[in-house]
Amino acid sequence: MRQRGFTLIELMIVVAIVAILATIAIPKFADLVRKSYEALTKGDLGALRSTIMIYYADRAGNFPNPTVDGTDTTPGSLGYTLTTNNGEFIAKTPNFNMPPYHLTGTEVTVYPNAVVGVWGYMQPSATPPAGSRPYGDIWINCIHTDSLHSTWENY
Repeated sequence: MRQRGFTLIELMIVVAIVAILATIAIPKFADLVRKSYEALTKGDLGALRSTIMIYYADRAGNFPNPTVDGTDTTPGSLGYTLTTNNGEFIAKTPNFNMPPYHLTGTEVTVYPNAVVGVWGYMQPSATPPAGSRPYGDIWINCIHTDSLHSTWENY
């Protein structure tokens, strides 16, 4: 009785096909992961902008005026202002997700500190230079580009 099996050539062809598929699939997967983080960050930016507008409407036309940079646990920070009173405006500041450029975090810096790699906020007590962002604006404070080759600060 003759044994059946794969020849070495057949196995090498299968390995070559798998290698070709992997060289195509892995970069596509990495690109999809990057785009998912970008979409998450843009969505979180929209949520923060909406939260600031709700605060503005609730406080009779006054924007939040943080006095320090920081996270939700830093008294005087934007996150602390919006999350006090059991999350009156938002339960927690959304994460800033910008891998591989910056670490994930919730810190917000107020103008003119402008620490790169966190949320940026134009506080009403600051004196903005001509042509800069309006009071109450929040943005992605990152000079890198997204998958559409647009600088993050433009969002």
